Amino acid sequence: MDKRLVDEINKQITYEFYSAFLYLSMASYCAENNLLGFENWFKVQKDEEEFHANKFLDYLHERDEHVIITGFDNPPEEFTSLLDVLERSLEHEKFVTSRISLLLDIAYEVKDYAAIDFLNWYIKEQTEEESSFKTLIGQVKLMGDIGPGVFQLDREAGTRVFTPPIA
Repeated sequence: MDKRLVDEINKQITYEFYSAFLYLSMASYCAENNLLGFENWFKVQKDEEEFHANKFLDYLHERDEHVIITGFDNPPEEFTSLLDVLERSLEHEKFVTSRISLLLDIAYEVKDYAAIDFLNWYIKEQTEEESSFKTLIGQVKLMGDIGPGVFQLDREAGTRVFTPPIA
């Protein structure tokens, strides 16, 4: 594999694990504010991010490449509201989408068709991630940050479960 692509995938592994910790921090905020459904929702999101990181890690191993695990900055721990949490989540997912696009750009540049095929799964996944957060943000904005609507939305969020995609 092209060294630049391997280096950027290794960086992406770090970003995916950071994402997991970011969502764990957001789950904690939700728990502290009696939004136990959203606590669950963000813990499921954390599980998805760990799955994404491990998928990258496994891919590099399949390609006989060296994986480098590095640390990352601490995620934020202070949030002002559920809407703040959701808006920061969407902002973060847009950043991750830009990173996946960078990886795909490099893969096309070096004509690594196996990597292109692999990365296309993440493009679809990121589209779904951004759409989920946009929908939740829209719903919270319609209802306001507190009240019976958010209570119902929180109950629905509590039903979310992590189901690893079938390869």
